[in-house]
Amino acid sequence: MATLQKLPQSRMLILLCALWAALWEASAGQIRYSVPEEIDKGSFVGSIAKDLGLEPQALTERGIRIVSRGRSQLFALNPRSGSLVTAGRIDREELCAQNTPCLVNFNLLLEDKLTIYSVEVEVTDVNDNAPRFGVEDPELKISETTTPGFRIPLKSAHDADVGENTLQNYKLNSNDHFSLDVRTGADGNKYPELVLERALDREEEAVHHLVLTASDGGDPVRSGTCRIRVKILDVNDNAPVFTQPEYRVRVPENTPVGTRILTVTATDADEGYNAQVTYFHEHAPGDTDTFELKSTSGDITITKSLDYEKAKSHEIDIEAQDGPGLLTRTKVIVTVLDVNDNAPEFYMTSATASVPEDAPLGTVIALFNVHDRDSGQNAVVTCSLPETLPFRLERSVDSYYRLVTTRALDREQFSSYNITVSAKDGGSPSLSTDAHLLLQVADINDNPPSFPRGAYSAYIPENNPRGASILSLLAYDPDSNDNAHVTYSLAEDTFQGAPLSSYVSINSDTGVLYALRSFDYEQFQDLQLWVIAADSGNPPLSSNASLSLFLVDQNDNMPEILYPALPTDGSTGVELAPRSADPGYLVTKVVAVDKDSGQNAWLSYRLLKASEPGLFSVGLHTGEVRTARALMDRDALKQSLVVAVQDHGQPPLSATVTLTIAIADNIPEVLADLGSIRTPADSDDSELTLYLVVAVAVVSCVFLAFVIALLALRLRRWHMARMLQASRDGLGGIPASHFVGVDGVRAFLQTYSHEVSLTADSGKSHIIFPQPNYADTLLSQESCEKNDFLSAPQSLLDDKREETPQVKK
Repeated sequence: MATLQKLPQSRMLILLCALWAALWEASAGQIRYSVPEEIDKGSFVGSIAKDLGLEPQALTERGIRIVSRGRSQLFALNPRSGSLVTAGRIDREELCAQNTPCLVNFNLLLEDKLTIYSVEVEVTDVNDNAPRFGVEDPELKISETTTPGFRIPLKSAHDADVGENTLQNYKLNSNDHFSLDVRTGADGNKYPELVLERALDREEEAVHHLVLTASDGGDPVRSGTCRIRVKILDVNDNAPVFTQPEYRVRVPENTPVGTRILTVTATDADEGYNAQVTYFHEHAPGDTDTFELKSTSGDITITKSLDYEKAKSHEIDIEAQDGPGLLTRTKVIVTVLDVNDNAPEFYMTSATASVPEDAPLGTVIALFNVHDRDSGQNAVVTCSLPETLPFRLERSVDSYYRLVTTRALDREQFSSYNITVSAKDGGSPSLSTDAHLLLQVADINDNPPSFPRGAYSAYIPENNPRGASILSLLAYDPDSNDNAHVTYSLAEDTFQGAPLSSYVSINSDTGVLYALRSFDYEQFQDLQLWVIAADSGNPPLSSNASLSLFLVDQNDNMPEILYPALPTDGSTGVELAPRSADPGYLVTKVVAVDKDSGQNAWLSYRLLKASEPGLFSVGLHTGEVRTARALMDRDALKQSLVVAVQDHGQPPLSATVTLTIAIADNIPEVLADLGSIRTPADSDDSELTLYLVVAVAVVSCVFLAFVIALLALRLRRWHMARMLQASRDGLGGIPASHFVGVDGVRAFLQTYSHEVSLTADSGKSHIIFPQPNYADTLLSQESCEKNDFLSAPQSLLDDKREETPQVKK
């Protein structure tokens, strides 16, 4: 900063301006070089790395490349040095013709950030073309009457080079009659004219041979020669004259072939043959026959289609020659007018075929260039996209566009986009071009598997075979590939102290649930579990659903008879029925349960066999054995009944019990009657008598113990009633009917008694034996293990309720 302060203010101002210009040029992204034509392939043009401020290795890493339109590549990049070199021979005349300066424009693309830099290379001319004449040996005719000082225009030479390397001067060989004068035209070109210095004498010399040399200004100098043959005529001293020194015409490029665009006219002051004018088209080297000149009329017509994009103007050199051969020259300039005959063209520079659905906003999808070869308003291009697409176009330098995202993408909604970019020019009528880009949206794991329902239930019959399939659960994942591959598992849990995985398993691929063991409805009725569905994404996502398995009961348990219970010694129990019993008298009751449920546990009772048919009946649903008629003296003392208990399952299962009923009014009578019916040869009768005696003794003992226990319970209840007065809503509210719990059902118990006479006049004194009355079904096993209180019989206490001990399953 101290050094800058010492500089004069003017120099500081100049330095700051130069610095600002350099910064502005760098920000504009424009790089300019200059290279001469015809240099060898691989010649150095400029250092791209230096001008971009990057190292050569960085250029390679950032993916630099040249992007140009429509023409062969003239330059290349040297990746080692980071410099721009020629890709082949460059011919300025072929590239730019006579236009100056000759500029070649292209772009540099850095693919990592899709940055564009414009490069402009000027191809400078070298003297590689010598001047050339259109006609090598022209012949001139001149009248011998021509006075000295007469000028004869000569054929011009053409040099394809430009600047100092183009045509600079003409030189005529030394002779006695002619000299050379070079005139510069309005267009800057040099036109040679032959000047007559001395009067001609055809008789002295009829033909003059001259050599015209055209030289350029190159180093070394190149030249071309034209041998001129001058024939001397006697008369014709006037050359044709055009009506205009230069003709100009404007023609649209879509003018049809064969259309006349202009007529040139030249007149000659001579008469007769010397005044007959003929028109000629002077062809320059490399000129194309785009136009045709009628030699007699001077009409100019189009012979080839015009193309504004190839040539914006044409110059036609026309000569008018009279009969003897004098000529004059004019120029016709044809300006080609542009019409909108070219639609916009797309040049796709970079494009991606797939983009992840979680791509951030502004992600670049494609980079392309749009160019219209027309000019003016016809070349003004407007690009557009359908409004419904989540993309937009951003314009960059030099008609480059970037296609970027405008909102988040969702592959589950749209897995691909067929993007149509429309380019429309400003012509009237306008022309348009569409470019199509197919973009695939790559999936990410953003959706967990989902079950159609949150809870499922299934029914499976008990006693199922191991490995039986229960049901199939299917979860759907809208993602794709591994993100949509669903695996199934069961949540870890225990049931009845065992792992849940020991009961059921699930196929991880199909979601089919299998039973690993045979289930028993009597052990459990339902099973609750959770099914987990997880995808294979990274990280994986999962969801779960609850599953309730309900067991369906099967009739796999036959009825179990609880009363009468079979004695352990193999004998048959005996029930007593007095002879005075009326029809319908309750003798006993068969009590049975079934471990199954539903109709499989509905029991029905029927009398299967009886020693005295019609004497007894069995309740179909109660199992009560009652007298069907009044007992008579002729009825046998010992009656044998076979009662069958059957459930309602399919197929039904049944059990039978054999009842022995003794008919007597009192116990001695039972014993006496049993003894009287004994047969001497039958040893079983003596055993039956012993059993009856033992039974009576046991019943008596049990009755005495029952009375003592009942008194003790009444005293205890009286004591407890005083302590539980505050709990009136407790057990005191239980109805007087008695229930026993076996296998989940409460059975209602009634009390009934048998009268057994103890003395001969038993009609005056007898004892009531209370006997339990069991219901058809009982409560669960857990409740069976509890003992209820016993109540006193009606004949002994005011409270007639009796609680019977529960029968354990």
